[in-house]
Amino acid sequence: MTTPTVNNNVNSEALLQARDALKETPEAAEFVWKVTSEWKDGTYSQQTIEHFSGLGAAQQHKQAFVLEGDHPEVFASEDRGPTPVETVLAGLAGCLTAGVAAVAQNRGIQLHSVKATVEGNHNVLGILGGDPEVRNGFNDVNVRFDIDADASPDEIAALVAQSQKRSAVFDALANPTNVNVSVG
Repeated sequence: MTTPTVNNNVNSEALLQARDALKETPEAAEFVWKVTSEWKDGTYSQQTIEHFSGLGAAQQHKQAFVLEGDHPEVFASEDRGPTPVETVLAGLAGCLTAGVAAVAQNRGIQLHSVKATVEGNHNVLGILGGDPEVRNGFNDVNVRFDIDADASPDEIAALVAQSQKRSAVFDALANPTNVNVSVG
């Protein structure tokens, strides 16, 4: 009897080899991710993602990625792109979903579908300056996964838990991160 091959299109062997190599040269594991944002008009801006550094050198994506950001018409804007807070939620969804795929591949679990729905509860009186007691960010964020896989409910829950444990975006949202803003 042959064991079916699991293929979630994640090269977990290469990821594990990279992890082991970086443990031997931890300075190469220091990455700097970079996004530039250019104001266009009103509350509309474009964010470009192209360059980053890691493995001890400057790196570049195969192509530049451009994200748009705006605010909806209910905020007297033109709704030409997602709000920045929606982009944050998309980053969390993407990071957790990628983690589920990587962990599933490593554990030999075939995925058929993975859908993450992320909701951020947000009182906008803070960002509008309407109430100084209301914070500007999310009150809380909820993530719900719907996963179809060749695995038990406990194994699926463990995939999600491991993805959450290793998610850089989850960590950045759930734990304090130093943010420094400067001009010039």
